[in-house]
This record gives sequence, C-alpha cells and structure tokens, in this order.
Amino acid sequence: MRVLKELRTKKSKKLMYKRIVTDLLDTNGDAVESWRVFRIMSEFVAGFELLRKYGLAATIFGSARFMPGDKYYKEAEDLAARLAKKGFAIITGGGPGVMEAANVGGFKVGGKSVGLNIELPFEQKLNPYTTESLGFYFFFSRKVMLAFASEVYVYFPGGFGTLDEFFEILTLVQTRKVQRIPIVLYGKDFWDPLIAFFKQKMLHDYQTISKEDLELIHVVDSVDEAMKYILKNVDGDNSIQM
Repeated sequence: MRVLKELRTKKSKKLMYKRIVTDLLDTNGDAVESWRVFRIMSEFVAGFELLRKYGLAATIFGSARFMPGDKYYKEAEDLAARLAKKGFAIITGGGPGVMEAANVGGFKVGGKSVGLNIELPFEQKLNPYTTESLGFYFFFSRKVMLAFASEVYVYFPGGFGTLDEFFEILTLVQTRKVQRIPIVLYGKDFWDPLIAFFKQKMLHDYQTISKEDLELIHVVDSVDEAMKYILKNVDGDNSIQM
C-alpha cells in the first residue's frame, strides 16, 4: 500500500512537472514562454512603424459576418469611400465583413486602405483591398495599434470583438489615457438598446458612470449623418470642409 502511494506521488509530481514545462512552451513546444516577449516586441515595433506614416485616419469596426449585399456592408463601404476622399486613411482589422467593406471603400477611390489583421483559426483572413497591411498573432498588441491609429472610431453592428474594441476606446477616453476623439456608433436599431442600458442601469440605477460619460458617444443612422458629425468634430474644429 505504501509502495503504491509512493508511485502515485511520483506520478503526480511527474504530471505536475510536465504541465509546468508545457505551460512554459509555445504551441510548437520549441521555445520557452519568456522568449515570446521578443515576438510581442516585434509586433509593437512593426505596428508603430506602420501607423506613424499616416496622419489623418479613421478606424472602422464591425462584424466579420456581413456579406457584400447586406445593408451595413454597403454603408460601411460608402462611408469609408467618402472619408478617403476627404483625406482619411481607412484602417480596419483587415478581415471580412464590415472590415472588408471599409477597405473596399477606401481602396476603390484611390485612398489609403490599411488592414491590421489577426491570426485566427476561422473567420479572419486578410481581405485583398488593402494598400498596406500587418498581421498580428497577439490580440493585445493589435488592440494597442488599433487604439493608437486614428482621429475617429466608427463602430458598425458586430459581435464580441466589436464590443471589445468599443469598450477599449471608450474606457481610454473616459479615463483620459488618450485625448478625446469622436466615437461613432453606426446603426440606431443595434446600438440604442445598449445606450438605454447605460442610461437606466449604469447611470440612473447604479451610478457607475457619470452623465458626462454618455457625451463621449454619438449614435448615427446614415452615412450623411456620420460624415457631418465626423467632419465637424475631428480635432475639435471645422478644419475639414464638407
């Protein structure tokens, strides 16, 4: 009985050691975890080097699942084309859906169309409508680049990724980690229930936000409305003419 217990203890320790070693290795099992910092560093360096070339820029987010015939695909394409004509570089996550639509819009009018892509096992492949692109392995380094990129952020209806990016920028602006910039939510039918939640639950019932925080967000329902708001509010002046 004692021998069996010792064998079990040794087996348990061996399994624990194996688990620790596995956790220290990457998915290929050939590099110690701490070496990943160099890959992370390279993504930051490459990202900043890419984005510093662009002055005026607009980042457009939205679902990867919208198809070319869908309403929001067409409107994202239209908005991006009109912004590109005004001198905005169009920046997206580089994938399909709304991201592709925005890149198409910028690309087809001869504008700068940038894709910051993420490696995923499904959904996310770089669309072919970018004039320049960069691939990322780590979500967090890509998020930093997307947060660093632009003078305006536009969010079309989307899934968890879109909401994640929205709350990232909103939190950075609210906490003044970045200067105040226009945050545009496109599509009232999609966004109004969330705004109602902010007002009723977060502001009125629980007081977890301030009334001024709601002023950081602007909901629009058409390309014309979005353009009017963006051109009026970029850099806090009217220097970009309609």
